[in-house]
Amino acid sequence: MEILFKKSAKQKAGSEKMEVGRKSIIYYLFSIFFPSKSILYSLFSIFFTLTSFAQEKVQDSTKVNQLEEVTIAAVRAKGKDPITFSNLSKEEIAPRNLGQDIPVLLNYLPSVVTTTDAGNGVGYTYMRVRGADGSRINVTLNGIPFNDSESQGTFFVNLPDFASSLESIQLQRGVGTSTNGAGAFGASLNMQTKSYQEKAFAEVANSVGSFGTRKHTLAFGTGLHNNFEINARLSNIASDGYIDRASSNLFGYFFNANYVTQTSLIKLIAFGGKEKTYQAWNGIEDPEKLKDDRTYNSAGMYTDEFGNEKFYDNETDNYWQNHFQLLWTEKWSEKWVSNAALHYTLGKGYFEQYKEDENLSDYNLASFQGNDVSDLVRKRWLDNDFFGATFSLNYKTKDTDVLFGGAANRYLGKHFGEVVWTQYYVPNNNRYYDDIGNKDDVNVYAKASHQIGKVNVFADMQYRMVFYNATSTKFDAVDDTFRFFNPKAGLNFDLNAKNSFYGYVGIANKEPRRDDYENGSVKPERLIDYELGWKFNSKKVKVSANAFYMSYNDQLVLTGALNDVGSPIFTNSGKSYRVGLEVESVIAITDKLILNPNITLSQNKNQDFYFERDGVLANLGNTSIAYSPDVIVGNRITFLPVKDFQISLLSKYVGEQFMGNIDSNYSKLDAYFVNDLNVSYDWKINKGLKSVTFSALVNNIFDLEYESNGYFYTYDDDWSTPGSISTVEGKGLYPQAGINFLAGVALKF
Repeated sequence: MEILFKKSAKQKAGSEKMEVGRKSIIYYLFSIFFPSKSILYSLFSIFFTLTSFAQEKVQDSTKVNQLEEVTIAAVRAKGKDPITFSNLSKEEIAPRNLGQDIPVLLNYLPSVVTTTDAGNGVGYTYMRVRGADGSRINVTLNGIPFNDSESQGTFFVNLPDFASSLESIQLQRGVGTSTNGAGAFGASLNMQTKSYQEKAFAEVANSVGSFGTRKHTLAFGTGLHNNFEINARLSNIASDGYIDRASSNLFGYFFNANYVTQTSLIKLIAFGGKEKTYQAWNGIEDPEKLKDDRTYNSAGMYTDEFGNEKFYDNETDNYWQNHFQLLWTEKWSEKWVSNAALHYTLGKGYFEQYKEDENLSDYNLASFQGNDVSDLVRKRWLDNDFFGATFSLNYKTKDTDVLFGGAANRYLGKHFGEVVWTQYYVPNNNRYYDDIGNKDDVNVYAKASHQIGKVNVFADMQYRMVFYNATSTKFDAVDDTFRFFNPKAGLNFDLNAKNSFYGYVGIANKEPRRDDYENGSVKPERLIDYELGWKFNSKKVKVSANAFYMSYNDQLVLTGALNDVGSPIFTNSGKSYRVGLEVESVIAITDKLILNPNITLSQNKNQDFYFERDGVLANLGNTSIAYSPDVIVGNRITFLPVKDFQISLLSKYVGEQFMGNIDSNYSKLDAYFVNDLNVSYDWKINKGLKSVTFSALVNNIFDLEYESNGYFYTYDDDWSTPGSISTVEGKGLYPQAGINFLAGVALKF
């Protein structure tokens, strides 16, 4: 839900002299903050040399803005659609955009729970919505799928500082509307990047904070001239992390070239990043360590020849990802608008690990002087290409809105491993496994809404086909085809100008992930989502309340355990459900004091869940679904004492949750209540330097010791007491940082 009061977007045209000055400043700042990026610097210098800063307004900017909205209309819900969603604008994102990743920036939305490996919101970060993890949240960027095709996960660490290039975000909870990519089993998150800017601009933003965290961002644009405009961003983020050695070194970029007329909008977008993060996925298993050394990180640990505990200094994750999008929106008449896109994503990277006492034969390596056991260093690689096309055709009148669309995408993935060192010798061109994972994903859909008096009728049908072919050393070769029909329907009733009610039912189906084949859980899942909501909108108060019931068949639930690369393990749970109530509101107490509370109350249950304990298989009845707290509360109190000055207190309460599905008290993750303080002041100048924005964020202001995530596992001990089996439970936890800060300054020209 967007805040009621936004800063005005006034723009004053500068003189030609001022624009030349801005261009010089851009060159100077670029050379300071990115001196090693000489190639990129030369490219952007060419763009500035070839493109004049003189301004030429589009004849009807309203029509062009409507075209911009069509780019994401295929995946977004509109005001009268019977869909449960929240919107977040760039103005709401900006005050806290000081280096933390996108999931952390979304932390205060309803039903959202976030966590981070490094403990301070930089590097690998994750989010869950209604208990559903990132592999069950459909994410699109300008309507293009972002989820990894095989793991279906979302790795925002590959898009450093992407929030600085966003125009808006919409988070749909539940099944939502039909979209491209993997099925939405908890939520859909779609992000729209910033479009063209009519006036030339430049911005440099720098922030620093606890744990050696720093962010440097340079953004600039040529302004619209002869229907063309170019804008771009370069970013560098680095942090030592709260957890020991959980460092991050991230480079991100965004480039956008636009051709704009009253009836056409063509966008060529390139963005991506390079990340290097020290691994911190092990958490802390020893309760004593949690008490005495909350930042302990066992990743990279080994014992040297003298029995001393050491840590390998390159136990890191390294990945490069580049996205290319060509978007074309065309208005053919007052009623017909089309949208088409081509996309290509190139990703490649590896994580490096030090392994002790490994059998050389397991890696196809020769023994050394009779020694078959050795310490070694291995790299496990991913090398993938993802490309395809999306399209939509929109017919719209005063009362009718019809949208036809679809997509065809192909993913080509390579998985291979290499040993780069042993304690006896350095292998030459060793590749101890070499696997593939190829996937084709095709879908078509039709959406329609029609206004009949006070009632808006909504219908949405999607047909999706998935073709998956994979090889692995851990499972038999896969050649599977899935065909899914995903219908959705609902009504929205406007009682009066302030009150509206909606009802919705939607069906979603989802194919298993690559890791699910490894774990033997290969059944596709099915979800029926029922939503019933009320929206109230007045000058001072906005309220959105909805009840939901999500009924699953063969839901892949988190077991709580992790595999050997730190990824969560899932299992088909048979029948399960989530039922709850969500309330989100914006309340303007005065023009200077605004409240934005939200709450989720829910029950999340597996039905007739079976578990084998001490060698005996038993039906545990209804058990709690892992990582699904019954209570989630968020709040933002915003105080605006003077113009352009904002103080916000952000609070988040997450109730206790089980990390497994057997209701073991040992698997409980304690509830926590965290508060952040955010301050922002925008100093308007308009004399060559347009404005200076000062921002500060104090996280966890009450210095709470808490863990936002963990893992739980069991194993059978059949050796301690011969002839008997005893089930043993274990767990690990991920501590989050105590009080810490980020502070930044942004200069806009």
